[in-house]
Amino acid sequence: MQVILLEKVANLGVLGDIVKVKDGFGRNFLIPQGKAKRATDANKAEFAARRAELEKQQADILTAATARGAKLAGYVLTVTQKAGVDGRLFGSVTNHDISEGLTAAGFEVAKSEVRMPAGPLKTIGDFPLSVALHHDIVVDITVTVVGEAA
Repeated sequence: MQVILLEKVANLGVLGDIVKVKDGFGRNFLIPQGKAKRATDANKAEFAARRAELEKQQADILTAATARGAKLAGYVLTVTQKAGVDGRLFGSVTNHDISEGLTAAGFEVAKSEVRMPAGPLKTIGDFPLSVALHHDIVVDITVTVVGEAA
């Protein structure tokens, strides 16, 4: 299936590229998410007419992400969880907990934007994490997990 990308997609292409993707990826992810359209002649003509508008829209999204990233860069979030005497948590700190903490602190961060390469945090301590606000904007934060007596 050939699709026209309506925004930058990681490992696939940028706005306006016509790429060949697997049918399921196009039908089940790219098209429903609004990231692409089928590469028909009518859609190619419509895209050519709307290209400037779509480029401006993507530039505005990038500008907003840059502003959010400037405020968020280097932020230290403190999360309190119940922990045992050995420093291990009862449960874990997930990207959902981190996004809720950042939202409570005044930053708009979705849980899908929080990158946790080592998985959920299961011990107390300081952990460097990254928040991907846009494909091109990734900021580093520190999450401090503090143990609370059980």
